[in-house]
Amino acid sequence: MADTPTQETEQMSEEERRMMSEWEAMSGEGAAASSGEGGDADDMGGEVNTRILNQSEIDSLLGFDDDAGQNETSGVMALVNAALVNYERLPMLDIVFDRLVRLMSTSLRNLTSDNVEVSLDQISTVRFGDYLNSIPLPAMLTVFKAEEWDNNGLVVVDSALIYSVVDVLLGGRKGTPSIRVEGRPYTTIETKLVERMLNVTLNDMSTAFDPLSPVSFKLENMETNPRFAAITQAGNACVLVRMRIDMGDRGGRVEILIPYATLEPIRELLLQMFMGEKFGRDSIWETHLTKELYDTDVHVQAVMGEKTVMLRDMLNWKKGTVVMFNTKPTDEIEMRCGDFPMFLGPMGQKEGRIAVRIEKYIPPEPE
Repeated sequence: MADTPTQETEQMSEEERRMMSEWEAMSGEGAAASSGEGGDADDMGGEVNTRILNQSEIDSLLGFDDDAGQNETSGVMALVNAALVNYERLPMLDIVFDRLVRLMSTSLRNLTSDNVEVSLDQISTVRFGDYLNSIPLPAMLTVFKAEEWDNNGLVVVDSALIYSVVDVLLGGRKGTPSIRVEGRPYTTIETKLVERMLNVTLNDMSTAFDPLSPVSFKLENMETNPRFAAITQAGNACVLVRMRIDMGDRGGRVEILIPYATLEPIRELLLQMFMGEKFGRDSIWETHLTKELYDTDVHVQAVMGEKTVMLRDMLNWKKGTVVMFNTKPTDEIEMRCGDFPMFLGPMGQKEGRIAVRIEKYIPPEPE
């Protein structure tokens, strides 16, 4: 005989009864809200629990909640931003830009005749459009081209570094902060002085990439309006490198932005893991491959002579026909590996067998 509902309830534990009461209370509130919104559920003869989201819940779902921090994303916006490629998938970039920092420290010291310290703050991934909108103005935006990769990049120098470089190159006294004049465009002298620093930076960046892939970075144009520095689509992912340059009490920031499309020609090289100072070269595999190549069997043929005859003459050959070759006993015999001639040497006899002594190497023909 089946237990009655009263017996089932008595057999429940205290925790189960508490959870059931909470669910009943929630369903009761939902039914009341549904009946308050309209009588569609009663008309259909079923219990339909509908709940309309308010504006704050919609904003939170889409990721536009004002209460959340500026650096925090949630909801649909978090899913969209998750499509960005993480720069950590290109581990060789850390090595390249670390080398760039060391090169720039030396080059800028030679340029300014001052104690210059260059530090790498951060390497991150951003969308190009979001970065352009976040650039603090005034700033100087420099478009450069990677000639071998046939694509562009961007270098942004902030206002503090611009006036610091101008002050240092024009002989400003040490220990005094550079004077900033806001609200006016940069003069030709200021632009030319910053251009000298940027050319040094781009040359050092070319040197930093050389062990990985030779490339030349050339300065194309310098802009102060971000709209004129659009080098790729707004939604494209880019690698952003933030560096700090300090010259005593003066200094500022320089940021290098390289789209992933620009790095695509060397993507396979950037995916390699850094090992020692060889930039991805695996000495263990190289040694193993060399050993296996030395143990490989190679078939070499010794060609004692060659002769070209007509096909009709060859068809007339019979058993006992003598074919005369022009090879003499003193001539050098050619040894081939497949169709490729390898060595030359005289023919002789050793231990009752015909032998050829290698004396000359035949270099391969240029293609």
